[in-house]
Amino acid sequence: MSRTVFCQKYQQTLEGLEKPPYPGPVGQKIYETVSKKAWQEWTDHQTMLINEKHLNMMDPASRQFLQQQMEKFLSGENFEQAEGYVPPSNS
Repeated sequence: MSRTVFCQKYQQTLEGLEKPPYPGPVGQKIYETVSKKAWQEWTDHQTMLINEKHLNMMDPASRQFLQQQMEKFLSGENFEQAEGYVPPSNS
């Protein structure tokens, strides 16, 4: 059976990650408080931000920006959106 966590983003018990996504305390906190669903949504959103905003992951400021956006996204706060992005419709 998979492990469950009380997801800080969705405020409900959901399937948890299989292992911490980062080393250290940040990864451990994510592992303990973020669901697999929320983490997948964040990684998709992160990719979109990197592409749309032309972020250079070698630049410390870009990495810091993504870290801040990740914390906002996962805690349910307002977070940066890609300008002009329209989610695909299912119709």
